Amino acid sequence: MDHIDTAEQDLPQRYSGTAKVLHWLMALMILGLFAVGQYMSDLSMSPTKLQLYSWHKWFGVTAFLLVLIRLGWRLTHQPPTLPLHMSTLQQRASHLAHAALYGLMLAIPVSGWLMSSAKGYQTVWFGVLPIPDVLAKDKILGDLLAEVHGTLNGVLMLIVFIHVIAAFKHHFIDRDDILKRMLPSRQQPSPPQ
Repeated sequence: MDHIDTAEQDLPQRYSGTAKVLHWLMALMILGLFAVGQYMSDLSMSPTKLQLYSWHKWFGVTAFLLVLIRLGWRLTHQPPTLPLHMSTLQQRASHLAHAALYGLMLAIPVSGWLMSSAKGYQTVWFGVLPIPDVLAKDKILGDLLAEVHGTLNGVLMLIVFIHVIAAFKHHFIDRDDILKRMLPSRQQPSPPQ
């Protein structure tokens, strides 16, 4: 499609500054947590591995709190409308992908917390605030929850990959503003008076 209908141009095309900051902060945290999680799981037991596990858990709790803030923001602030040229199937896929992303961003830290509890390792947020264990120590359950945590992370990375590919498709093929509306805005200088 070479042009976008004039009626579409009148629709809000950008997310708020707060939504953008939360989006990109969460994106960085998720990618960082995933990378550290992959790296630390292959290390042999050492003080470095234990420190990485602590950092991973601290930032996992922080990501969980940020996603709660982000959900609150999303529920109280209407996101931009999807372009009218998007098919119903594409719109449904977009809504489903976003719902899956939010669900996974909530489920993954909870599964990590449950896994730590079952393995007998309490999470102490930044070494200051102990987060209560909700499960008794149980090696079999801990191992099962480790599998659940890993699987959920794999699914999240797959959906993030699809999300990024879809954004690039909209930008480079459809040539619409789907990607631009989540990028930082460049304010045009006011004309002199």
